[in-house]
Amino acid sequence: MAETRIESTKRRFMIRHRGRGAQVFIYLGKLLRMFIYQSDWKVLPMAALIAGLVGMVVRRKFFINMEGTVMGAFAMVCVCIWNGCFNSIQVICRERDVIKREHRSGMHISSYITAHMLYQALLCLLQVGVTLAVTRQVGVKYPVEGQVTHWFIVEFGISMFLITYASDMMSLWISTLAHTTTTAMTIMPFVLIFQLVFSGGMLTLPKWSEPLTYLTISNPGLKVIAAQSDVNNQPYATIADLVKKMKNDKIDVTVTVGQIMDMLEAKDNKTVGMIRSQVLLPTMTVGRLKEALDSSATVAAHRDDPITDNLTLGNVLDMVEASGLWEQNKDEVITENTTIGDLVDLVAQNPDLKKHRDKVIDMPATVGDLLNLIGEDKVMQFLEEKAAAANYKMDYEYTPDNVASYWMTLVLFIFVFAALSTITLEFIDKDKR
Repeated sequence: MAETRIESTKRRFMIRHRGRGAQVFIYLGKLLRMFIYQSDWKVLPMAALIAGLVGMVVRRKFFINMEGTVMGAFAMVCVCIWNGCFNSIQVICRERDVIKREHRSGMHISSYITAHMLYQALLCLLQVGVTLAVTRQVGVKYPVEGQVTHWFIVEFGISMFLITYASDMMSLWISTLAHTTTTAMTIMPFVLIFQLVFSGGMLTLPKWSEPLTYLTISNPGLKVIAAQSDVNNQPYATIADLVKKMKNDKIDVTVTVGQIMDMLEAKDNKTVGMIRSQVLLPTMTVGRLKEALDSSATVAAHRDDPITDNLTLGNVLDMVEASGLWEQNKDEVITENTTIGDLVDLVAQNPDLKKHRDKVIDMPATVGDLLNLIGEDKVMQFLEEKAAAANYKMDYEYTPDNVASYWMTLVLFIFVFAALSTITLEFIDKDKR
């Protein structure tokens, strides 16, 4: 009779505790039921809310200029790490007693962790989809072309998924170390701060602390998103803002006559071109000359002035009038339009002026006046190029190899933390009872 009971117990044990593969699907089913019935689905609307808030903050500068793109990349990394961490920070410690009991009954820890990996991967994928959809809805304009898959949104989604999933696995490991949910939630803020401070992108770190960036998920995460955002080829907006603020600042300018002439001769400068095109003397015809003479008070006052012994100025004008020369040649052009540019070019050829090209002239001006003379577009382009070159980072190069290397680093983090979770949980039976 005793033997029959033993055999029966063994059969029930064999039915209940199947192989590792079968156990994975059993626990995966359990996790999916918890998602529905224990409100684990609430992480999705929370992800949408976070994405909406972040998207509204970064949408005006993300993918537009260098500073805005770096800020946007950092913000997206924060979103991913936040979502991933709070997905799994309590999942192990909240049912530690259940895990311990089932492990003693034959549950394989590797199967349990694998089930969690599959479930958390699905959860992270849904969160990334929600995040991308919401950020696009609030106005973030993502590029179209990618470097690896030719679809930027797909590549960007892969990066966000890997960052979120790696953070998820890191929190899963922390959850295996913490014996209570209170302990896990106490540790979590320090982990988040460590990840964000030592990301290596936003804060300047002392030399001794730089190796710590290699221990963070945020470091390859920030690099891959910054690279995909093509940060190195974005304009440096701080320069433009600084120049705008300085436009009305007054300065004392010392220039030479030659420098002034060179600037006035720069025909490709928009501001100088407008000055050069201004007409000093309009086109003069014979008819306009007659009208000017007839209406001139000076000419009228001097009509009686003698030109020769027998002729006055009035006699000459009357004879020309009587001859009909005014009328016959009224449309004859005497001089064409004379512009400031014509005068400048004429003066520039004057040998006497060339002798004085080195003469120094002191004059008050504003930064805006100088920009107009030199050409604001050229100055801004030059300053932005120099600033962008000074802030160029090899880590942010947008190449397939660069992106793939960061992806592989994040995948390595995922499997390392999954392995650590499995190893740590194998010792669950050593807990104090």
